[in-house]
Amino acid sequence: MRRYLPEIICIYHLLFVSKNVSRYHPSPVLGNLTQTSTLTYIHELEDSKTINIAYHTNDPNVGMSLTADSSKYKLFVGDTGLFVTLAFWDKKYTDNELYGKLLNDKLSANLGYVYENLVAQMLRASGYRLFYYTFPKDDNHNYEIDFLLSQGSKVCPIEVKSSGYKTHASLDAFCKKFSTRIGKSYLVYTKDLHHEQEMTYLPIFMTPFL
Repeated sequence: MRRYLPEIICIYHLLFVSKNVSRYHPSPVLGNLTQTSTLTYIHELEDSKTINIAYHTNDPNVGMSLTADSSKYKLFVGDTGLFVTLAFWDKKYTDNELYGKLLNDKLSANLGYVYENLVAQMLRASGYRLFYYTFPKDDNHNYEIDFLLSQGSKVCPIEVKSSGYKTHASLDAFCKKFSTRIGKSYLVYTKDLHHEQEMTYLPIFMTPFL
């Protein structure tokens, strides 16, 4: 089974994002494993650089490693190109036309998960560990901050958008709730760089400069 884990975890990721659920359920792909066995596989994949893991922090402050919850995590494929190929692999080969549309922002598909995966990959390549944070919005919904960076004595929340960038309720609610802890807040998206009040709108290609 270990021989095929890179392919398994990529498919596993696709199952997760396509169902738009808040937690991973490994049993459909890995079978009925204990939590210890599942975490062992996940850590081996992380060590192999096949995947990147964002852990939930229970206290969004500096020193997030101390409050990371190892039972709550998001998985990202280490190679976003491979992830895109698998996501649109409907036949034996993938047309170059598809990649052209993707690069020119003309592909009529929800690409939010692709951009989030890409940001995760760039942040890890820049040396950051990945953390995220969720907190209640109401009885049935949560706010979620996609990524949290620790810079100096402050934290920097990041929300990734492929579209609809004018609405960022999670980021606004987080900044209000933890105003004394925040250094800079970023909305990473597909348009030009600009600043608006306390927020920086950052083109996705500039993520390595954070």
